[in-house]
Amino acid sequence: MARRRAGVRLGRGRTRGLCRSSAEPGPRPARVAGTHAGQGAPAVRARVGRRVLARRRPVTRDVYEYAVIRVVPKVERGELINAGVLLYCQPRDYLCARVELDPARLRVLDPGADVDGVRHALSAYERACGDQPGPLAAEPLGSRFRWLTAPRSTVVQAGPVHAGLTADPDTELARLFDKLVRL
Repeated sequence: MARRRAGVRLGRGRTRGLCRSSAEPGPRPARVAGTHAGQGAPAVRARVGRRVLARRRPVTRDVYEYAVIRVVPKVERGELINAGVLLYCQPRDYLCARVELDPARLRVLDPGADVDGVRHALSAYERACGDQPGPLAAEPLGSRFRWLTAPRSTVVQAGPVHAGLTADPDTELARLFDKLVRL
């Protein structure tokens, strides 16, 4: 019994689809050059005889880890606001934090919150990622990331660590910051 494939019916039992086994006769359909959803590399067209083949430029995507930096003004209540993102990409030797505090949102959760103290604590995340002098600057970036994301019961703390793939850590940090911190 012959197997049928999904595709466009051409008549007389022939179909044209995207999948074709090597046992089927005829030329393979040409692929259209362009970009696919979710993948940013544009395709390159190469002409082989009468067929146009699409080849994608290789994109190196590396594993990264990130954690949301959150402000919990009253730890016993567990209410929080997201105030920053910490991103670490070992293959790119990259560690960076981006923070932004909205004092109005903080005061909604705790009218008596020390906004300047919270800002100072948030800026410590940015300083720990940089090349500032101090005991943490001598540590490798991976150790710094693990230290910064260790569970704490303080007003400023890092959330759970998540992972992903990226071709550009700076762009990924900006995307995560816009998605998770800014409203």
